[in-house]
Amino acid sequence: MNFTAEAIAEFLKGEVVGDPKIEVNNIAKIEEATPGTLAFLANPKYNHYLYETNASIVLINKDFKLDKEVNSTLVKVENAYESFASLLELYQQSRFVETEVGISDKAVIEKSAELGENLFLGHFSIIGNNCKIGDNVKIHANVTIGDNVTIGNDVTIRSGVNIYYDSVVGNNCYIHSGAVIGAEGFGFAPQENGEYKKIPQVGNVVLEDHVEIGANACIDRATMGSTILKAGVKIDNLVQIAHNVEVGSNTVIAAQTGVSGSTKIGKSCMFGGQVGLIGHLKIADGTIFAAQAGVSRNVKKSGEVYQGTPAIDLRNFQKSSIYFKKLPELVKQIEALQKEVNSLTE
Repeated sequence: MNFTAEAIAEFLKGEVVGDPKIEVNNIAKIEEATPGTLAFLANPKYNHYLYETNASIVLINKDFKLDKEVNSTLVKVENAYESFASLLELYQQSRFVETEVGISDKAVIEKSAELGENLFLGHFSIIGNNCKIGDNVKIHANVTIGDNVTIGNDVTIRSGVNIYYDSVVGNNCYIHSGAVIGAEGFGFAPQENGEYKKIPQVGNVVLEDHVEIGANACIDRATMGSTILKAGVKIDNLVQIAHNVEVGSNTVIAAQTGVSGSTKIGKSCMFGGQVGLIGHLKIADGTIFAAQAGVSRNVKKSGEVYQGTPAIDLRNFQKSSIYFKKLPELVKQIEALQKEVNSLTE
């Protein structure tokens, strides 16, 4: 599908500088773009590519000042990064609109399930007993929806997802391939003979509106009550959320992070990759954990940044890392001083 510069500018409420009739049919990085593609410039370190790129159209910020002429047609917008994200969403929708329709004759739907309008259901997917599926839901191939699951409107579930019984998925959620929602939490009671007895996990998982779950992420059901991801939470690939965890609204969690049971995370937090949290913690709103932070205590003050294992205040960590790098040198100095003290003593 082709889009002209003036059509893009109208959609983004931007301004065209150059040929308003020039067309694009694909998107590309500014440094790799070819004629017929659209690119964007938001990071200053890529500014020089604007004068070299072969992109037909480039999105730039309105306050960007040109050093010289460019060959591309420019569309000036308030925020090039956000505008490009909006175009990507439109582009993705246009790609799949023709294929994501109808219900496969190879799918299984239990008679007691309630289905909304405009359902797309792919090959070999299963909808269990007493499920309630909202309008405009897209369920791709090989998805299993367990009994008594409720799914809201405008939800997309990619292939291979498994949503266990009693789970609740809100409106406008997106669940990527291989994710498991509602598996039993890791609960075992030690016995006198050294064995472990399984503790039944009888709660569920609740995903509120606008939640996104990455590929192969696991959100465990609660022992009792609910494991809850509140509105706007974004979970990356390969993330583990344990039983009875609560994640506050608009919190983002990067890949390979693990959150242990019953931890309560505030709203608008940011977790880097491979962060680990022990159980039963309380994390204040707006907390940021840098990649590979190991969190073993509560965070009571909002808006703090932590790094390292055990996680400490970022500035403290940065100062400590300077000394850590100098440890071999400091050890040599201490050993030399010790020798000198010993000789003076003798």
